[in-house]
Amino acid sequence: MQKISNQRTGAFGEEIVTQYLSSHHAEIIERNWRIREGEIDIVALYRNGIFAFVEVKTRSSVAFGHPFEAINRDKARRMQRLALGWLATHGCLGCDYQIDAAAVLIAPDGSHSIEYRANIL
Repeated sequence: MQKISNQRTGAFGEEIVTQYLSSHHAEIIERNWRIREGEIDIVALYRNGIFAFVEVKTRSSVAFGHPFEAINRDKARRMQRLALGWLATHGCLGCDYQIDAAAVLIAPDGSHSIEYRANIL
């Protein structure tokens, strides 16, 4: 049962970040792109032509740490490899890109906050 709740929480966070990016004039290209090595939560294209590969971490409390604490150096490097994989499979090798991260905190009353960090590598 906990896994379903975690999946819902994660999906909610990804939706919030998608709305955030759209409101900042980024085009959402793809969500939950998956290959054997892992998954990219959101692929967006900024108006300046830079692709953003976004890792979203959503939590309903900070009891186990801030969501950004779950994105260590190894996770960021895996995101970079996944981004290169996405670019290669979409004929975009050589395109400008960056790895971004978003933290969504959901309060008990259902309100939420978002913290967005661009170009974390």
